[in-house]
Amino acid sequence: MGEHTVASFDEDLGQISRLIRDMGDLAGSMVSGSTKALLTSDNALAQRVVSDDAIMDARQRELDDRAITLIAKRQPMAQDLRAVVGAIRMAGDLERIGDLAKNIAKRVNAVGQTVTPRTLAHGIESMSVLVLSQVKGVVEHYVARNAEALRDLRTDDQKIDVMYTALFRELLTYMMEDPRNITSCTHLLFCAKNLERIGDHVTNIAENAYYVVTGSQLPAN
Repeated sequence: MGEHTVASFDEDLGQISRLIRDMGDLAGSMVSGSTKALLTSDNALAQRVVSDDAIMDARQRELDDRAITLIAKRQPMAQDLRAVVGAIRMAGDLERIGDLAKNIAKRVNAVGQTVTPRTLAHGIESMSVLVLSQVKGVVEHYVARNAEALRDLRTDDQKIDVMYTALFRELLTYMMEDPRNITSCTHLLFCAKNLERIGDHVTNIAENAYYVVTGSQLPAN
């Protein structure tokens, strides 16, 4: 993005970009923390993730306020307008990722009171590793203006969907084999679904970031 005649305009755009990076870092931390807490029954870590959601919400409000003020003051055109509107949309998806991570963290206590089969924990962990790499990658690719890498993120989202389907079937099997597994498996099922939804939000961010960077919509699969 080229520099503008008015230096403060560049500073305004830079602040919005920094907020996206901050929200991306926090989203990654929340996803990592919530899944680690789930797998290790760490209630203190889970509570920190729940608390972080308020910080995420505050950053989204700050970004929205800055973006709206910039539009009103500067009346940006073309690429600049794409950047501002795209940032608003990406911030909305990052805030939702924070909500989903918080929802996982809120189930840690309930799951921790039961014996989680090792294979199920491994399935959740494998999903979380791929989801976390997506969350971190999408903001890095946006900052680096790497359109090709943003396009490739959709392939990883398809992998997450496949992993979720396999884990869903496995959880159902455990529930049918022994009714005592129903409560813990239901909580794990919601956690797995939240991870799958995080992947969907990353795809939304990638599509908006691709549009900001290139001015074109991400081609359909």
